[in-house]
Amino acid sequence: MAAIIPCHYCASLSPRWFTSNNTHSRRLSYPLRGLRGLNARCSYQPPHHSESPNNHNGRSFSLKQCAISIALAVGLITGVPTLEGPTIAQAATPALSDLSVLISGPPIKDPGALLRYALPIDNKAIREVQKPLEDITESLKIAGVKALDSVERNVRQASRALKQGKTLIVSGLAESKKEHGVELLNKLEAGIDELELIVQDRNRDAVAPKQKELLQYVGGVEEDMVDGFPFEVPEEYQNMPLLKGRAAVDMKVKVKDNPNLDECVFHIVLDGYNAPVTAGNFVDLVERHFYDGMEIQRADGFVVQTGDPEGPAEGFIDPSTEKIRTIPLEITVNGEKAPVYGSTLEELGLYKAQTKLPFNAFGTMAMARDEFEDNSASSQIFWLLKESELTPSNANILDGRYAVFGYVTENEDYLADLKVGDVIESIKVVSGLDNLVNPTYKIAG
Repeated sequence: MAAIIPCHYCASLSPRWFTSNNTHSRRLSYPLRGLRGLNARCSYQPPHHSESPNNHNGRSFSLKQCAISIALAVGLITGVPTLEGPTIAQAATPALSDLSVLISGPPIKDPGALLRYALPIDNKAIREVQKPLEDITESLKIAGVKALDSVERNVRQASRALKQGKTLIVSGLAESKKEHGVELLNKLEAGIDELELIVQDRNRDAVAPKQKELLQYVGGVEEDMVDGFPFEVPEEYQNMPLLKGRAAVDMKVKVKDNPNLDECVFHIVLDGYNAPVTAGNFVDLVERHFYDGMEIQRADGFVVQTGDPEGPAEGFIDPSTEKIRTIPLEITVNGEKAPVYGSTLEELGLYKAQTKLPFNAFGTMAMARDEFEDNSASSQIFWLLKESELTPSNANILDGRYAVFGYVTENEDYLADLKVGDVIESIKVVSGLDNLVNPTYKIAG
């Protein structure tokens, strides 16, 4: 089972499908990114020369590989509908109102922002505070101190929205979480005032750290608006491991043969609100230590992939059945609280639909599966690294075809430095394990 991934360059070629004999993945060339800014959670040794060892910008691409991209593009147009209809989860409340006006503009690529916008809430007041704070990221792309003029407008807009909408925001908090939510809201209000002073002092370097702090408060307030789990998982999947909420894991990887990087810890947030079956399956496998000691099995600069166990099986063999445990394809569309199961969006004719968890961010995490079997995912996972002509943010042909269930939120840039043979020393759940229901690892234990 493996993700079918398109290459970066396209040419006017006859479309065809490409299948590799390698059971771990379909291999396509793609240039790797160089080493990024350092983080305290990654062991680093000074480089012996100025050029990154992972800078492969000169790598060439074959016409055969480019034909794969054309094939996938054609597949979006000529996809054959399935004979059976999809399974649709039952939402506990009506579909969310359209917040597209609030999140219009450039594609959202920040994993934290994607996770905030994916929360199952319908509170326009808090979104109107969030939007200008998120927009500071774009404002800071302006060179020099001129960026601060744009940042100042963002901060004033957020301050005004908070003052005008605070009552509505408080009323949207879940009763059991209201005290905590109000505390965060007060910190947010004070923090916005502090950010205004930072801008007035023309201290550009202090803007981004303060923005990050404020958006953490915003995300906390929004999470305190979620009251219970928003929908009923279809009956045929209710006995599977389900993540009813969010969880976070730390993945520690031992990097081989890299003088600049010894090991790194990747922090990953898993979203069970939009992919409870997929995220639940992964957390259950993590608690079984399924991935501990496993090597990275694909790393071509386009994706990093692992999860294929030793032996002939291409997925996790459930000891209770002695068969490979598979999970359904699970996709949540913007405007809906409940996912659809068992069909790609193209098979449903939803060619223009936007997914709640898109392949926008560097380090988007998804399940690999067999090309022609929607419900064949088991244990193989991949992280998308690069945008290409066929995988641009907000127009990605992988969206709606593969189940995204999380994002790497810390040290994601270091994914580009991983290579085949690097070892996952451990993956540990650091928060949210209490959101896992029907865990099979306890039975096995």
